[in-house]
Amino acid sequence: MKFADIPGLSEIKSRLLDSVKQNHIAHAQLFLGKAGALNLPLALAYANYLHCQNKNGDDACGTCSACSKSLKYIHPDTSFVFPFRALRKEEDEDRVKAETLKLWRSSLIQNPYFSIADWITLYEGEDKQAAISREAGREIIKTLSLKPFESSYKVMIIWQPEFMHPSAANGILKILEEPPPNTFFFLVSNAAERLLPTILSRTQMVQVPQLPDEDLDTYLKEKYGVEDSRRQEILQLADGDLNAAIKLISSEEDHFQDRFADWMRSCYKRDYPKLVAFADDFHELDKLSQRNLFHYALGMMRETLLQHAGADAVGRIKSGEVKFVKDFSKIMNVSKIEKINRLVTDAHYHLERNGSAKMIFLDLSLNIAKSINP
Repeated sequence: MKFADIPGLSEIKSRLLDSVKQNHIAHAQLFLGKAGALNLPLALAYANYLHCQNKNGDDACGTCSACSKSLKYIHPDTSFVFPFRALRKEEDEDRVKAETLKLWRSSLIQNPYFSIADWITLYEGEDKQAAISREAGREIIKTLSLKPFESSYKVMIIWQPEFMHPSAANGILKILEEPPPNTFFFLVSNAAERLLPTILSRTQMVQVPQLPDEDLDTYLKEKYGVEDSRRQEILQLADGDLNAAIKLISSEEDHFQDRFADWMRSCYKRDYPKLVAFADDFHELDKLSQRNLFHYALGMMRETLLQHAGADAVGRIKSGEVKFVKDFSKIMNVSKIEKINRLVTDAHYHLERNGSAKMIFLDLSLNIAKSINP
């Protein structure tokens, strides 16, 4: 991947490019951003730029031998570590590793913006706990003990290090602090709070924000030719998440306005039979629609907060949502909005980790009911 393939984030790109030009590359960097941020693509483009044999001022050339391999994610001096299910006793470890790496590379080629949930679904590990095993920690040390094959640098990209087994995390501390010459760690994380403090203290953080609406809007228009009205709906649901936006392009339009309004009214009235029915309906939705409803709920909480604060001029609601948001803001306050936002975020987290959709939604509804109308 090249920097030019990544929309927006010009300031971060410039900073990474300057670090190479000035030969001030931190040996261990933590690309941190919430789910949906483009931290993995940035790490991939950074590694490509390091290996490129004909760098220009703003990007890798994309045509040299090193770029040809990097763009297929097969450069011998870039290694990948990522969460995977535990191997079964009867499985051939070497064969599974080879097949998994092939799947990983093809996934990056098709869509380098995928989430941990997408990855788990891809290798059909929904019923297994994903992790970076202690054996992977030993493999990191073994791999980095070798000299570079072709490049002047070796790059180790660890995706989702928060899934690393404690033994593996502790095992790489020494090499993370003092790697071999011209060896660089790029850790790509969505949850710094789940990393060991000793890992955090050994890395330089690169904070990656969600894409601004303007950059995401331009990307959807130029890359996919999405019509104006549909782009506005996608922007509202995606909330800066490019991966979610791409999925929404090919999904059927699902207008959550009426469903969300009815859900909140039922919570306010504590209409428990209806909330149970909502949970049943939620269970029948596909995973993408379930996620999108939660994204929409978070967006409506934001709009309600802006309305309550008298800052609705910077809101993103459509004309059909104005009346509901105005009415809803009258029974809400900052404390209630903050609590519901946290409840929805937690529910989304549990949904991504394959909890029971029905139980998650019903529990969320009951807690929202208590929050809105104590």
